[in-house]
Amino acid sequence: MNSTPDILCIGSVLWDVIGRSSRVMRQGSDVPGRISRLPGGVAMNIAMIVARFGLTPALLTAIGRDAEGDELITACKARGLITDTVYRSDDLPTDQYMAVEGANGLIAAIADAHSLEAAGAKILRPLSDGTLADAANPYTGLIALDGNLTVELLSEIATSTALAQADLRVAPASPGKAERLLPFLNAARGTLYVNLEEAGLLCKATFADTTTAARALLKRGAQRVLVTNGGSDASEGSADGIISQTPPQVLVTRITGAGDTFMAAHIAAESRGAGRAEALDQALQAAATYVSGESV
Repeated sequence: MNSTPDILCIGSVLWDVIGRSSRVMRQGSDVPGRISRLPGGVAMNIAMIVARFGLTPALLTAIGRDAEGDELITACKARGLITDTVYRSDDLPTDQYMAVEGANGLIAAIADAHSLEAAGAKILRPLSDGTLADAANPYTGLIALDGNLTVELLSEIATSTALAQADLRVAPASPGKAERLLPFLNAARGTLYVNLEEAGLLCKATFADTTTAARALLKRGAQRVLVTNGGSDASEGSADGIISQTPPQVLVTRITGAGDTFMAAHIAAESRGAGRAEALDQALQAAATYVSGESV
């Protein structure tokens, strides 16, 4: 395995516990289904997917020195991810995420990323201690960053001179954490990957389509945005204008991880030299394949 990373994935790396049923569900439903436990978290999902596309990702996250953490590190290595850059905590447990999905979509989810938040800036040490970069040699490559970090740490990253030359790609992790991306709007830094609801929360508005949402985000100060809306049109916007495409129509069998798949596939496409329209198309194709239940 290549020991030099092509991309840094900063944020949540944890265990996903997902319950899925083929039946329509509502509050209080008790139905048969399947429960899986897999490595997950936004940073982990992106790392696994870009690795499948041939990139070598390094993880910057917090993982406990508990049995769950040891098992997670082993799972990361088995998937070709660099883990030497992971902060291992002696007193913080390994984080986890739990979700329930029915035929009518995501019913509920809880993300327990308290250890990542508590670790704070410690996870960024490889960017200053010479492991990946230092003050004299700042990091200049790709970074995929998720909103599971604290507002304070995200604000620091958005304005950091040490990361001024990095290609920042940022996702909020969930609508509940969308406003954590405001520092990147204010600093006009990075490429933001959001869905229509998250775009509305960032702009304190309601949008009918992704083109309108992308335009509003750019007006708010965003350097570049990609806005998705499930099976409806997705848009990419920057100073070069806004383009939109319709994703393939597929039978949806899973939801959790679709946004991460879209983001990772888009990053991988651009790393291979794809243009704006081609990269957006490949990202939508990958996300559609994922939600249909096939492997990306």
